[in-house]
Amino acid sequence: MSFKLKGEKLERIESATENIINALIDTLSDKVPRQNSFKLFEEKNSSSNSVSAQMNKVFGRQKTIHQILGGGKSADVLLWRNKRISSSVLGGATAVWALFEWLNYHFLTLICLTLASGMLLQFIWSNAARTFNSSSDVPRVKLPDKLFMELAVSAGNQLNQFLGFIQDISCGRSLKDFLMVVFGLWAASVIGSWCNFLTVLYIGFVSAHVVPVLYERYEDQVDYSFASLVSVLQKQYSKLDDSLKKKVSKRGSFKSKKLE
Repeated sequence: MSFKLKGEKLERIESATENIINALIDTLSDKVPRQNSFKLFEEKNSSSNSVSAQMNKVFGRQKTIHQILGGGKSADVLLWRNKRISSSVLGGATAVWALFEWLNYHFLTLICLTLASGMLLQFIWSNAARTFNSSSDVPRVKLPDKLFMELAVSAGNQLNQFLGFIQDISCGRSLKDFLMVVFGLWAASVIGSWCNFLTVLYIGFVSAHVVPVLYERYEDQVDYSFASLVSVLQKQYSKLDDSLKKKVSKRGSFKSKKLE
């Protein structure tokens, strides 16, 4: 009885999440129109426009968001090409998160209950088929070996790429990139101290379904703001670099005078 009530709660949570997300996306798309008024340079000719457009892209990218996300069905889901599928995926993730966080389910408990329910259905099906002399076979679930191999290979490749990236940064000579990566890892550790690993995964999953579609719709505004922020940071960094160089040169000249 309690399992049935919890199942009804999960269905309500999932449907409510889908409605909220759809309403949020529709509201944002209605209130903030897609404009092309945010540019860093005036439109003089087509060649200068294309060059400035590439310069103003976040991180200097030249591909579309759909291409950066890998293309295919996964990118369609993240960019909400089909609102029903995307909202269902996000609602399902919300239901799973609520199942463990709000209803205090444990992973082992969920697995055991799922297996017990499947065995019960197969038991009823097989006995009903014998009773009514039916020739229909009881459905069986079998996961393909290729699926696990592809998941393992994909996970290994992603992990190796991440390890290679941070090692390239640590062995490189760019202090700015090194500090940015260290700050990002420190921020992730702080967020991890606030909540458990499942909540962090859920936040990342929700962000992956919200941030790309919002950036795609308001690309010009985001690129303009990002370019302005980078310009300010570059000016501050150049000032700091010049002041440090002056201090080092003054100390060097002062020591040489002392030696003389």
